[in-house]
Amino acid sequence: MDYQDYKYLYEKLNRPEDIQILLADGYDIRLLETLYTQKVSRSVKKRFHMVKNDTPRMMKEWKKGKSFLEIANFYNFPPILIMMFIFQENGTGKKQFWEYIRDPDLLESGEVANEVREAVKNDLVYSPEANDRQKARGIWGEELLQDWLNSQDIRYMTENDLREEDGRETTKTPDCLLKEPMMYNGHKIYWVESKASFGDNVEFRFNSRKQLCPYTNLFGPGVVVYWTGCLNDLECPENVYITDMSILDEKLEKCEE
Repeated sequence: MDYQDYKYLYEKLNRPEDIQILLADGYDIRLLETLYTQKVSRSVKKRFHMVKNDTPRMMKEWKKGKSFLEIANFYNFPPILIMMFIFQENGTGKKQFWEYIRDPDLLESGEVANEVREAVKNDLVYSPEANDRQKARGIWGEELLQDWLNSQDIRYMTENDLREEDGRETTKTPDCLLKEPMMYNGHKIYWVESKASFGDNVEFRFNSRKQLCPYTNLFGPGVVVYWTGCLNDLECPENVYITDMSILDEKLEKCEE
């Protein structure tokens, strides 16, 4: 994706309703949800403690009648995290809080339960349903990768296969380690990694440091596939090649003897 197109979407995605607005313009739902999730998660990392420090004020506002969602909108912060701050300030343990999130009927107050439902419905990043969608995107990407390899009769070992082998329990493992090297766009590769995230500069640098570069040290060169898209001009570390869903239109070739 061109950087200007990415910047346009990233700057537009500020509220859950922005996803629906952009969806009406023809953008892919997985792309929009992924970008929104990444943007919110990064903001939370930067502002978590600053917002949490304001919890006593949030508690006063809530007791005056403001809803959890109204307070969350004021702080431009995920509703579930705002609720967590307030519940904990009110003496609720973290385990009990998440039980309330999963089943608001456990709350004694029907009014509070309705507030919780409203807040959970409007949290597209930290709600149980959002977590399920994120996991589903990961599974979707891995299945796409395996179907693509299977269609070419390419033999490989999955992450689970590798972890079951002796001595592999703590080793960093790619999603698919090829049983024999193959050629991809003129490069010999040994592994393919599936990512359901969007490959922008922040995400790619993090993935490279935590996974991709270690893979090259352990197994050799490989490819990372960002299924919802990636920037066109990412600077790749040596022996790491990046692509998107367009890889499904390509074929790996056998290495020449």
